[in-house]
Amino acid sequence: MDILRSIEASRAACAEFTARGTVGLVPTMGALHDGHLSLVKAARSQNDFVVATVFVNPLQFGQGEDLQNYPRAEAEDAQRLKEGGVDLTLFLNADEMYTSTNVTRITQGELGTALEGAARPGHFDGVLTVVCKLFHITTPARAYFGQKDFQQTVVVRRMVSDLNMPVEIVVCPTCRDPDGLALSSRNAYLSPVERTEGLALIASLLEVQRQFTGGKRTSAALEAAMREVLSQKLTKSPDYAAIIRPTNFSRPLNVEVGDVAVVAAPVGSTRLLDNHVLGDKLGPFSNSL
Repeated sequence: MDILRSIEASRAACAEFTARGTVGLVPTMGALHDGHLSLVKAARSQNDFVVATVFVNPLQFGQGEDLQNYPRAEAEDAQRLKEGGVDLTLFLNADEMYTSTNVTRITQGELGTALEGAARPGHFDGVLTVVCKLFHITTPARAYFGQKDFQQTVVVRRMVSDLNMPVEIVVCPTCRDPDGLALSSRNAYLSPVERTEGLALIASLLEVQRQFTGGKRTSAALEAAMREVLSQKLTKSPDYAAIIRPTNFSRPLNVEVGDVAVVAAPVGSTRLLDNHVLGDKLGPFSNSL
């Protein structure tokens, strides 16, 4: 596996790959876990070359968020990517990605300010801007994202469609620990007690799926069920617990198969999020909660 750090060298290497076959891109912020490696595995199976990026993107962090303390483990990340079959890893530099004269941002208006966008103003502008830049640098045929960051997958797909970008967005299932906690780099912040508390998120999703399967269809009743579970298990109030339409994040009065339950909550000093597509299965986790 090769490692590059400059935009110019990265662009040249990826152009060479593109001339010889298809490139699958796995964009990450590092501190890699098995969820990231599942994206690498999917990319490896569908492309001639796999490129991973490790870049803690300052644009998607708001004031008071954990940019400076975000976990970083470059040597360990490089080893895991090499073992996963990545051909090229880009450890890009924030000073080169965003020079002092860089003012252009990509925004999606209301789509970028709902729920996660409301809780973290400007977050999706930062996500879309960096993803657009990475697409231009690496020119992938496909790019791989995890379902855990559901709203992110929607806004990225919308950007690709609106801007006629020649890249397929592949969304892979959320990877979870055996007890159901969604894998996240930020889970490293959790104490053992906080980690147990974090299971409230999947418990709320299991409950809303149970009631949906039982015939409840009004969003008011289903969201109330989510909030009841969270109020019993969380120390702090959730940022949101809602059911949304997957294309535009609107809040339906009557819930249908394919609508998405989304939840985000602070646990200790860590912010966790999770989601579930209603009508799908969440696996065997209910037995451990």
